[in-house]
Amino acid sequence: MNKGDLVDLIHAKVGGTKVAAEEALKATIESISDALFTGDSVTLIGFGTFSVAERSARTGRNPQTGAPIKIAAKKAVKFSPGKALKDGVNNKKAAKKKPAPAPAPAPAKKRKC
Repeated sequence: MNKGDLVDLIHAKVGGTKVAAEEALKATIESISDALFTGDSVTLIGFGTFSVAERSARTGRNPQTGAPIKIAAKKAVKFSPGKALKDGVNNKKAAKKKPAPAPAPAPAKKRKC
């Protein structure tokens, strides 16, 4: 699926014009990006969390020559999927909390007549 396909799906589910659906998607992506640029994380309940992870500098190896190389420190975007998304991908029903069972009524006392 590409961006155009996603715009078509949003348009089909929400209605309105395709231009409005594309603007809504663009605004969402920009808002998430802006939050990550400032170091904030974005949590969408049921979908997942976008965050920024710091990777420290380290020494790696060139796979062709085996020579050591220095890998600079950097920041990377990380996505952690939510439970509902993981369950949906694995074809499981989303786990919903079951209400606590009502307490059983006290047994009625029998009276002798």
